[in-house]
Amino acid sequence: MSLFYIAAGINHFINTSFYVAIIPFYLPFHTELVYISGLCEIVLGILLIPQFTRRASAWLIIILLIAIFPANVEMMLDYYHIDDPLYWLTVLRLPLQLVLIWWAWIFTKKTSTTV
Repeated sequence: MSLFYIAAGINHFINTSFYVAIIPFYLPFHTELVYISGLCEIVLGILLIPQFTRRASAWLIIILLIAIFPANVEMMLDYYHIDDPLYWLTVLRLPLQLVLIWWAWIFTKKTSTTV
């Protein structure tokens, strides 16, 4: 899970324009939000490694996943409105958020030693 979030965070800096495009219009500072969320993913991914920061990091990942959910909805709506053939992927991405939240929740348990 740690590598997943570190890689996802790095991708925010590599493919910034993709993430900027899916940020809801009503939020300001799109580029800055992409960089902040990417940095959060990198830091939280790193903090999953040590046992003593793992639980806190997992809870913060859950909060982050909930916070970025509107961007996933925005992307789905945008793809729907432009009749993008990849629209179905954006629909599947929404329940994937629940899977990612569940995966992070596993790491909130005190007995978790898996990274």
